[in-house]
Amino acid sequence: MTALGGGGAGRAARPDMAACSQITSMEAKTSRDHLKVHKMKKKVLRKQSLVIANAGLGNGMSRNQLLRIVEEYGEVETLLMPPNKPYSFVKYETTEEAKKAFDALNGKEVTLEDCGQNIVLYINFVEKVSLQNAVPTSLPPGLTVIEKIISPEEERRMLENIEWIGDEDTQSAQKNLKHRRVKHFGYEFRYDNNNVDKDKPLPGGLPEICNLFLEKCLKQGYIKHKPDQLTVNQYEPGQGIPPHIDTHSAFEDEIISLSLGAEIVMDFKHPDGHTVAILLPRCSLLVMTGESRYLWTHGITPRKYDIIQASELGQKVGTITADVGDITLNRRETRTSFTFRKVRRSPCNCIYSSVCDSQKGQQRLVQPSFPHNEMEASKLEQEYVHKVYEEIATHFSSTRHSPWPRIVEFLRSLPTGSIVADIGCGNGKYLGISEDLYMVGCDRSKNLVDICGEKHFQAFVCDALSVAIRSGSCDACISIAVIHHFSTAERRLATIRELARLLRPGGMALIYVWAMEQEYKNQKSKYLKEKNGSKGKEKEINTGTTQRLLTDQVPGSSSQDSASSDQLINDLKDEGCDARPVGADSKLPVHTNRTSFQSQDLLVPWHLKGGTKKKEESVDTVLVPADSKESQEVSPVFHRYYHVFCEGELEAVCRSLDCVRVQKSYYDQGNWCVILEKL
Repeated sequence: MTALGGGGAGRAARPDMAACSQITSMEAKTSRDHLKVHKMKKKVLRKQSLVIANAGLGNGMSRNQLLRIVEEYGEVETLLMPPNKPYSFVKYETTEEAKKAFDALNGKEVTLEDCGQNIVLYINFVEKVSLQNAVPTSLPPGLTVIEKIISPEEERRMLENIEWIGDEDTQSAQKNLKHRRVKHFGYEFRYDNNNVDKDKPLPGGLPEICNLFLEKCLKQGYIKHKPDQLTVNQYEPGQGIPPHIDTHSAFEDEIISLSLGAEIVMDFKHPDGHTVAILLPRCSLLVMTGESRYLWTHGITPRKYDIIQASELGQKVGTITADVGDITLNRRETRTSFTFRKVRRSPCNCIYSSVCDSQKGQQRLVQPSFPHNEMEASKLEQEYVHKVYEEIATHFSSTRHSPWPRIVEFLRSLPTGSIVADIGCGNGKYLGISEDLYMVGCDRSKNLVDICGEKHFQAFVCDALSVAIRSGSCDACISIAVIHHFSTAERRLATIRELARLLRPGGMALIYVWAMEQEYKNQKSKYLKEKNGSKGKEKEINTGTTQRLLTDQVPGSSSQDSASSDQLINDLKDEGCDARPVGADSKLPVHTNRTSFQSQDLLVPWHLKGGTKKKEESVDTVLVPADSKESQEVSPVFHRYYHVFCEGELEAVCRSLDCVRVQKSYYDQGNWCVILEKL
């Protein structure tokens, strides 16, 4: 019985043990889940930020409405609303307030005030919100906005003066376009050819009330010339106008536009892709001259709401930045614009030939010529910069050994561990200056980059207009003898802007360009000093130690592209620059080596070494016409495009960028130089 009892007891114990094991496993899992939930709750309790889905500028939620909703549950420290996104972020002063908002708002249905649509809010906790605000931008050059230029009573009278329904044949030409209603006075602007018929003025001229307004603007100095053409546009909410540049051949420089009835955001865009959104308040006057009139496109995006600065709503004109902590939606209302222009009586000869219809049709008689547009500029640089440096890379590298002292001084002044990009590094002669720096180079020439690789330097092939380096990742950048290889002002400026993009705030950039002034403060540059050899014979040194010392002072250490400023030629003439700008239809002059420059845009010869002489041997080459038979027998000649800079030009270009500050500018052996700091 004991045995049976023992056996029975033993058999009964086995299922009990299995059950206990299963229970223990379940308890352990439950315990882990509880622990996980406890940790999650504990983690949530430490969070003060919430993401609110379905409540963003992108789906019609205004800052004012959302702020009222979230403020019911506590003190709001920050409310971030990314532009065009259907979500927002809110940070409370305490985690208790954040939890209170989470419990109350998650799954709650609300009605959008502006459109009456019902939406459901979805809330969750977030660890950290990191949204990069856009850098504040400045107005395009030549653009001004005058607020409250007329009173509400004057606005009412001007709007009542326009009769949209009436006798079209007596006063003006009226059109109903796809995007807006339009009425013309003085001259009709023809949308079929984007021009005006200058020989067929409309009867009646400009309305008298408009003439009085223009006289007021002239008297107060807001405009310089009285317009003779008026286009009145009326926009309903949701309507817009495509991006455009007012036809150069149709109208003079100064174009002004009066905004009545409502405020609007107008978008401006530079050919390099840089955009600026500008708030035009009600009763304000937009004045476009120079670059903003001739080069930048302007337009109004068709939409029912504008994204504007919340703190400046109805108060202040300015550029609209993507400050996620200070933007909101502004519902559009019916707006009427009065745009005044002066009809041009002669072809436009502005300096913005790449976008000028008066200059685009001109036929170039000889190649190469100064480029008319972006495509021709790119082609010119491809033929007279990129291809040339690929051909002469080995010989060129053999003449580039000695680093320039002031560039070395700049690099060695940087803190240990600084990340430095050499944009247009050539053969990499600056990449190994200091072991305390992390340096990377890039160049448009593959052959020069290969030479860098042979020296075990880090370098890659790319264009200076679009550098494959993350924004804000560099402590410093250098651009040595690069920007002068770009053939238009727009492209030169774009390259400097690209340099600034690479820098972190507080980062530094050093830029060198070849100077128009090769004799400065009664001192000749080394480039000119080496003009005459022994016994007065003109010599060009092709190899050897002497040449290294000489040619290392001559720019051209890269085949990179770049871009500088624009409308500076006329201004710089007044400051003493003797440059003769190349006409839009003129052949680029060929420079005579070791002589003063006679033009800012020119071709500089490079006599390719034959390669038969030893490195230490110097070969004298008689200077003869580059296209003669004798020249071809002596050595192949390549021509490189340059834009040499006048005094003050490089500095002025840099100052036109609002994201950098010119810390220092100086002249160094035939080069203009600036040190920039990223703001």
